[in-house]
Order: sequence, then C-alpha cells, then structure tokens
Amino acid sequence: MSVRTLKLAIPVAVTTLVLSASLTAHAAKPVAPTECAALPTHTQLRDALVAARKADNAGFNLDMWGAVVARSGTVCAVAFTGKGLGDQWPGSRAISAQKAYTANAFSLPGLALATANLYSAVQPGGSLFGLQESNPVNPAVALQGPVAAWGQPNDPLVGQRMGGVNVFGGGLALYGEQGALLGAVGVSGDSSCADHAIAWRTRNHLKLDYVPSGVGPGGVDQIAYQGDWKQPHCIKAELEDAVVRGLPATRAKPVGR
Repeated sequence: MSVRTLKLAIPVAVTTLVLSASLTAHAAKPVAPTECAALPTHTQLRDALVAARKADNAGFNLDMWGAVVARSGTVCAVAFTGKGLGDQWPGSRAISAQKAYTANAFSLPGLALATANLYSAVQPGGSLFGLQESNPVNPAVALQGPVAAWGQPNDPLVGQRMGGVNVFGGGLALYGEQGALLGAVGVSGDSSCADHAIAWRTRNHLKLDYVPSGVGPGGVDQIAYQGDWKQPHCIKAELEDAVVRGLPATRAKPVGR
C-alpha cells in the first residue's frame, strides 16, 4: 500500500468505526416512549412474568414471553422468562404483543375484555365474527431485528405499534389504582389456558388489576369455560378449573357488584 493510499484509507476507517460505534450505542439504548411512564419497565415486567410462570398454571410448564402496550397500542416492554432467547417459543414473542394490543384495543375505562373472552364471539355465526381480521399485524415491525435484542430493554418492538387481534387466553387490560385504563399485558408460550393464568398473575404482581367490570366470571375479565364469552379448555378441564378458582381476586370491586 502506498503512502497516499494509506492516508486516504485512515479517515475512511476512522469514520466507519465511529459510525459503527454510534449505531451500536443507539441500538443498545432503551427507547420506551413517554406514554409508557406509568407502565412497567422491562425489569418489572420480567420479574412479574417469572414469578407468575413459577406457579401451577395447569399447562406444560414452559418458559414465556410477555409484552406491555400503552393505551395507544405502542409497545412499552417485551421480556421472556428463560435464560436465553431460544428457551421459549420464538413465535410467541409476536403473539404476546398481539394479545396485549387486542386487550387494550377492545377494553374501555368501564369494561375490560380479556382476549379469552373474545374466542366464542368470533367463531362463525358469532356476534363478532371477523373481528380477528380487523387489525392485521404489521410483519415488518413484528419480525425486524436485530434478533439478539428480542426480549431485551431495546427490543425493536419497543416504541412501535405492531397491531394484530388475538382471540384466545393471555391478554389483559391494565388498570391503575385510580381506575385509569393504562394499556394491556400479553403473555404467550404455553397453552392458551395457562397463558391466561400467567397473564392474570403477572398483572396481579404488577398491581395493575383494578378492573372495573368485565363479561367473565365474577363480573371481571376472567376466563370463562362456559357461557357466551367462553373459550375451550386446553389440556385437563378439572385442573384448569381449579387454577381459575385459585387465581387472586382483582383489586377493584366490579361496577354494579
């Protein structure tokens, strides 16, 4: 290499190094928007999710994904319970965000709808048939990298709206102590019945379960295995029924109860 070539190469190399370092630093920085301030951080979500997953949820005892969205549907945090990215179903990352988006999108300050409550209504002939097609997932957002950041504080979903409607257990609206609807949590990685139980326990650990009213048992957004707002049992009915009976009560007295 000539002296002239070397002189030209050094500035280019330095520029490339600085640009690379800048991009790496940007990618590693959590980007949760201001609207997420009242919602759980990545650490809080993961801690609550891990604690909820350890309970007997009548599922396959698998590691889980969890996601939190703000009232706008913007993702605030994504986490998993395993030691590494491959310890839980990779496909459940997007499903957890989809469940959170759904529970938020179809809950109101006075009425919470769990994703499990939507199952029967969206079947052919049901009153909400076709709802699951109404807010499609944006695949460019759902699958963007870097994959190594999935489930970390800088998960590429954070700060974005992925969309999607999911109609089986695992998505619950989040209500603060004063009754404000703040957003929702979505959980995926096991049977849909276990997903609901783990989401319920996660919300309870986060103390964001001041639920005003719902269409499920107890007048809240509990999963139902009978009635108009039911979803099917997943593995063993008697065990899943027992899990529901053992879930903690919501913190707010349901409206009209």
